[in-house]
Amino acid sequence: MKKLLLISTLLLSACAAETIFSQTDTSEVWVLQSLNTEMVPAKITLTFPAKGQISGQAPCNHYSARQKAPLPWFEVGPIRATRRACDNLALEQSYFEALSNMTLIERKGKVLLLTNEKGQSLEFIRQ
Repeated sequence: MKKLLLISTLLLSACAAETIFSQTDTSEVWVLQSLNTEMVPAKITLTFPAKGQISGQAPCNHYSARQKAPLPWFEVGPIRATRRACDNLALEQSYFEALSNMTLIERKGKVLLLTNEKGQSLEFIRQ
């Protein structure tokens, strides 16, 4: 019984917890600067248009996904994207894979950093 009460309390507190949406403005556009410390040769954006949602423009396609993890956690999925081909499709796939694997998010002024326990990272700058 005590375990059930503890689990229920933790779940309720997680539901009420602050997400990255509360620290950003719906009009802010974040531009990817580096993927795993390597500079990105194409423009990739990330926005937080509504609570529990992300969206953006990858090199070829517009994408969106759900994101409801409380700070400092980050969890998206599934990523939905349009299906246009272009020369940067391999970069786009690498970005989507990396974005799906990020577990932590931190905002420091004009910098948004997503990381995971494997040492991977996505660094964005506010446009």
